[in-house]
Amino acid sequence: MRTVVIGSGSWGTALAQVLQDNHQEVMVYGVAENEVNDINENHKNSKYFGDVELNPELKATTDIECVKGADIVLLAVPTIAIDPICHQINDLLEKKTIIINVSKGFHPETNERMSQVIRRCIDENKLSSVVSLIGPSHAEEVVIRLLTTIDAISLKNEDAVTVQNLFSNQYLRIYTGNDEIGSELGVAIKNVMAIASGILSGLGYQDNTRAALITRGLQEMIRYGVHFGGQQKTFMGLTGIGDLIVTCTSVHSRNFEAGYQIGKENSVENFFKNNTKTVEGVRTAKIVHRVATENGIDMPICEEVYQILYNGKLPSDCAQDLMIRDLKKEF
Repeated sequence: MRTVVIGSGSWGTALAQVLQDNHQEVMVYGVAENEVNDINENHKNSKYFGDVELNPELKATTDIECVKGADIVLLAVPTIAIDPICHQINDLLEKKTIIINVSKGFHPETNERMSQVIRRCIDENKLSSVVSLIGPSHAEEVVIRLLTTIDAISLKNEDAVTVQNLFSNQYLRIYTGNDEIGSELGVAIKNVMAIASGILSGLGYQDNTRAALITRGLQEMIRYGVHFGGQQKTFMGLTGIGDLIVTCTSVHSRNFEAGYQIGKENSVENFFKNNTKTVEGVRTAKIVHRVATENGIDMPICEEVYQILYNGKLPSDCAQDLMIRDLKKEF
């Protein structure tokens, strides 16, 4: 099968290399000529991976026409770009295509999950199904072939199995699932929790606090996800607790890194002034705040992150306010 990876960033490059390692036909499409040239000429993506050497057979292009004839298109772009890129490739698709999404978040205006955005933007006669390839994974580790497990989530099991077989190898193990709602909500909301975890670390809190944050954050993810039709058991798996742990504890996480800066300075001002990276949890916090408020879902950690990001509340005050809430049973 022929796969085109849209996005020459870190995750797109790492997953494309997985396919190349598996001797699959794959092409990376990117808009940044320096990244594309680096892959083709130096077998590196230095912007994201430094001197890490890529599979020398991996190829990239700046020509979007490469989408024509593809059996699979993998979208490795920020959530804000999913809508426009789907409209762009829709006219180029020549047959029913499996669209793989790896971004984690919501449409910034409609609040749609990514699978919903893709189904809205791709003509029905050109879409086999949407497969969400998501779970606890950092591109920096996959690109150097460290052991990783993630999920292929789809409403069409046949396509999930196809993706599972294409990507699985000795260092990347893919499981399949069909709880699209629970899985997509889990990997989106954990980004907010990762910002909270970074904030607490920046403030000087350590292991006890992080354990509490992860545990109580998981309960918020479950409440939100089940409210909208997700299965509770999903949050005990890779797209729930798995992704939550890796994002809340790793220096590879942009969300954790952003939170750490905010906590260290006890202020959000410099983060917004100087940040140039895509930090999905920032937009997600705003959406979760609005939706949770409208639906009466109790999300105290997400609420405090929202207050820090959008109302200028001091991170140190938020940490204390979470501790002095009314006492209650755990379950």
